[in-house]
Amino acid sequence: MRHLFFALFIAGTDTTSSTLEWAMAELIRNPEKMETTRLEITNLIQNNNENIKETHISQLPYLRAVIKETLRLHPPAPFLVPHQAIDNVEVKGFMVPKNAQIICNVWAMGRDPSIWSNPEMFLESNIDYKGQDYEFIPFGAGRRICPGFNIAHRMLHIILGSLIYKFDWKLEGNTRVEDMDMKEKFGLTLPRKVPLMAVTIKV
Repeated sequence: MRHLFFALFIAGTDTTSSTLEWAMAELIRNPEKMETTRLEITNLIQNNNENIKETHISQLPYLRAVIKETLRLHPPAPFLVPHQAIDNVEVKGFMVPKNAQIICNVWAMGRDPSIWSNPEMFLESNIDYKGQDYEFIPFGAGRRICPGFNIAHRMLHIILGSLIYKFDWKLEGNTRVEDMDMKEKFGLTLPRKVPLMAVTIKV
C-alpha cells in the first residue's frame, strides 16, 4: 500500500499540473474554444454559487473533448513505462523478439496524421483514454495502466472546468497570444519550456 500511494502522489502531481497548464495555454490561444467550454458549463450549472462536481463530468462533452485533445497533443509523459515481449511476435512485417524491451512513443502516436485527420474527432466518436482504444493511450493500457488514472480523470475535469467557469483569462503583461511559446521541455514528462503566466478577469 505504501508503494501504491507513493506512485499515486508522485505520478499524479507533476503530470496533472502539466496537463492543466497545457490545457489552459491551448484555450487561451483559442478564445472561441474557451468561450464554448464556459458556455457549456454555465448552461449546465444554473446556480453561480454551485461548484463543478464529479457528477457533472458526464454531462460536459465539450470539456471532455478539450481534455482529450490536450492529452493527445501534450501527453503527461512522452513514453509509456517499458514493456517486454513475452514471445516472438510479428507486427506489420517486423519481428519483435522474445524479451525485447518495448517503449511506446505516445507523443508520436498522438500526432500521427493518418489517425488524427479530423479535429472534431473527440466530439463525434466515443474514443477514450481508458486503455481500450490503442491509438490513444496517454495513461497506458492493460495491467500496466497508470495507477493514478481514475483520480487524474476526475481532477483534470473538475479543476479545468472550475478555472474557466467564472473567470476569463489573459496573458500577463503585454504578451500577445500570437507570441506564446508552445515549445515543450523534454524530460520524463513534457512541461512547457516557458511556464504559462496568465491573470484572471472576472466574467
